[in-house]
Amino acid sequence: MFRSKLILGVSACLLATAAWGQSKPAYTAADIERHFSAKDLGAARSLCIGVESECAKTAGSRPKISSGFDLIVNFDYNSDTLTEGAKANLDEFAKALRGASLDHSSFMVEGHTDAKGGEGFNMELSARRAQAVVHYLEERGVEASRLQAKAFGKSRPRTKDPSAPENRRVEARLQGE
Repeated sequence: MFRSKLILGVSACLLATAAWGQSKPAYTAADIERHFSAKDLGAARSLCIGVESECAKTAGSRPKISSGFDLIVNFDYNSDTLTEGAKANLDEFAKALRGASLDHSSFMVEGHTDAKGGEGFNMELSARRAQAVVHYLEERGVEASRLQAKAFGKSRPRTKDPSAPENRRVEARLQGE
């Protein structure tokens, strides 16, 4: 019987699926630095002459900048042991966290599961996996005080189908957001 691998992170699900077994990272340290250092510069300045309802239509909306980053971390079934592909991605993440633009930032490492399994089991599994990521980053020179593991189990599904593999993920978020 083929033991399926779990994929944590959805931003590059197709890329990760194609790359299972490979140790080439799905993103670079520069991608991560760009993600977390993106600044919201505010609304564009413009002048609208007319009634408020007409001006609101022309103003448009700004895209929201997300503070979370979907780590692409693979685990074997029912395991918290990092795969080689996961290690390659986390090496890039550690490199970014040690870089000048993020070296003073603190991060929450959030573990999630799909809805398969009981509540207690999923909370414990998501905690072990988030902690495995934190431990690996610490071994790569990221200060322990800058990382906090948090388990969410199956409580925050990413998709409408709570059992979908896309819900099995680890996300990193700037602390305090």
